[in-house]
Amino acid sequence: MYKILIEDISDSGSDIPRELVHFQYHKYMAFFFAIYVGSYLVPVIVLMFYLFLILKPLFFAVESFIIILTSFDSLIVFLTIPLVVIIFYLSHLFFLGVFTRILWRYTEKKSPTKDGIIPRDIQSKTADFYHYRSFMIKYGKNAFMKGFFPWLVNWFLNFVGAGVVDKGTTFEESVLNDRNIIVGKNCYIGVNSTLCTHVVEGIFGNIIYFKIVLGENVTLGGFNQIGPGGDLKENSFLLPMAAATKFNTTKGDNYYFGMPLRRIFKKKIMNYLKLSEDDLSRSEELRVRREEEKLGKHNKVN
Repeated sequence: MYKILIEDISDSGSDIPRELVHFQYHKYMAFFFAIYVGSYLVPVIVLMFYLFLILKPLFFAVESFIIILTSFDSLIVFLTIPLVVIIFYLSHLFFLGVFTRILWRYTEKKSPTKDGIIPRDIQSKTADFYHYRSFMIKYGKNAFMKGFFPWLVNWFLNFVGAGVVDKGTTFEESVLNDRNIIVGKNCYIGVNSTLCTHVVEGIFGNIIYFKIVLGENVTLGGFNQIGPGGDLKENSFLLPMAAATKFNTTKGDNYYFGMPLRRIFKKKIMNYLKLSEDDLSRSEELRVRREEEKLGKHNKVN
């Protein structure tokens, strides 16, 4: 077993005993290749059967394009090629979720995810598996979010068990938003907004790792940063670049701005969005009407 050892040589003068930090890169590569190869294995095997048993004799081996258009079997094969490509792509994403879920649950059995402070200057099983999970979730999350069907990232996070994301929530592209999060219905997480459930104190300091909770109808306008332990209540609307430090909580039903974020009052909202009193009145009437429609539908269902 190969290990790269990085020694803490700081001269802080502390009497606290410090140990060598072990970065076992072979384990990270094993996790990655298990997920990567596993996600392609079954789709590629099925695709090879399709290419050699169906596509080649009925399409590539046909001498004339006219025959393809006049032969029912060849025409069906020709027209369904885009569908086959989409099915192959979706099956790859499905098995990507399956293998990530298997390894994720394996790490959870070895060392369950829990909120707290994780030391990095002493040997720690919790820290090791924290890093393993952080590494293995990245490939899958980016494959979904940067792919052709980015909304499927919600299914991926729920299926793997990395987070809980309710219906109607949209994630724009970001470097985080991949684990230890609970997001309610109809939330919008704007571009480059991060639900940062962990921060590192200093270069090799402890890891502060706490769950982030978002209520229903929470909006992050863009470039928003939410620190560990954040709790944004229902109908919290963050203007672009508003940021929350660790353990910040909002009361909801309001707009927030600034770093650290704070509530923005009605006059400031009107000035910022260039709205009039009539605009606000129409907006409130529309909100009330929609609530009444939802209540009416609910009563009918009951």
